[in-house]
Amino acid sequence: MNIPALSAFDSRNYKLYFAGQTISLLGTWMQKTAISWIIYSMTHSKFMLGVSIFANLFPSAMLTPFGGVVSDRYNRYRVLLITQILSMLQALTLTLVVYFKNYAVWEIISLSVVLGLINAFDVPARQSLVYELVDDKKNLPNALALNSSMVNLSKLIGPAIAGVAIERFGEVACFGANAFSFIAVISSLLMIRLPAFQAVKHTKNIFGELAEGLTYIRQTPSIRYIIVMLALASLLLLPFTSLMPIYAKDIFKGTASTFGLLDSAIGCGALVGAIFLATLRPGTNLSRILAINTFVFGMGLILFSYMRIYPLALVFIAIGAFGMMSQTTISNTLIQTTVTPSMRGRVISIFVMAYSGGVPIGSLIVSYVSQHIGVQATVMGQGILALVIGTMHVRYLKKNRASEQINAAPNLNEEIAHA
Repeated sequence: MNIPALSAFDSRNYKLYFAGQTISLLGTWMQKTAISWIIYSMTHSKFMLGVSIFANLFPSAMLTPFGGVVSDRYNRYRVLLITQILSMLQALTLTLVVYFKNYAVWEIISLSVVLGLINAFDVPARQSLVYELVDDKKNLPNALALNSSMVNLSKLIGPAIAGVAIERFGEVACFGANAFSFIAVISSLLMIRLPAFQAVKHTKNIFGELAEGLTYIRQTPSIRYIIVMLALASLLLLPFTSLMPIYAKDIFKGTASTFGLLDSAIGCGALVGAIFLATLRPGTNLSRILAINTFVFGMGLILFSYMRIYPLALVFIAIGAFGMMSQTTISNTLIQTTVTPSMRGRVISIFVMAYSGGVPIGSLIVSYVSQHIGVQATVMGQGILALVIGTMHVRYLKKNRASEQINAAPNLNEEIAHA
């Protein structure tokens, strides 16, 4: 029996990809949780916590546009296979460094930078390859929503496992698990069967093709708007997650497990949000859903910010994460379903840069602001900003609707005249 919410699984290649990525992402989130915990435990610095996130995401953001050009010029499948192997080597190196206890904060941050450089080429190839893995392109929105479900399921389970693993076995267990998890994704990629890659002759160099992609975005208002709004959300809203270790340790007076449960609550809310998006009927007005869920995101952050009752705080942050999910998933879906195929890698790379560039810069800003006005006031402010951005979405929708009505009027008059 066909289940509409799982229609993308009709494609064998996508099913293999999904299985391998699910296992790998569990390890990835275990490693991310362990790095945040170990950095804050060693330094007790909110700013250094922001620096660790910046080190991983900012190099990726700066080089991602070139990763998008590489994805459009060369075989995306091979690019992804290479980056996954390099990511496994990075995780293995981190495991050995922590295992032998011969490390300082700067070494962990340096290895985070290495992973960020790898991700600059990995993410555009991975995101754009999804289109090729789905046999029936009508199932592409479902595949992208399932991808988000996969990411957020790993956010739900990974940090919770990491919290227990850190307390019982130490941080090294998380790093080792991540290195081992890459075996699954590399194996799944090797089992995927795609048509032979047809090399295309390129008349422009990498910089010329990058400029071509930027021109395309500038001349396509709908895509330009999506990317600008995602950049705002990434800079001002999404970095709230960098403050969770502080909430766990200082506000709720907890341990690594407290932090793991907070991260899991965020993952749970986002997972429910992703499942909700996967069940939407074809033709649903995604822009309207994005506007509504931005308000949900803001209210969740506001309710969470000063809540000291831990169970209620978990509920409110999960509500916020439900709304947060739309920021990236709907934006990605709108772009993937409208972009010209020859521009896919480049446009996605700029989309990723808007996200991965905004979050690390925002993490530094949020960490700095929280040191001066307090972590709770900072999150409250982010919630209010989310409501402002939601209002901007509503105004954009009204403007578009009015524009469509004006454009439809001459056509209606023409039909009446012909009648």
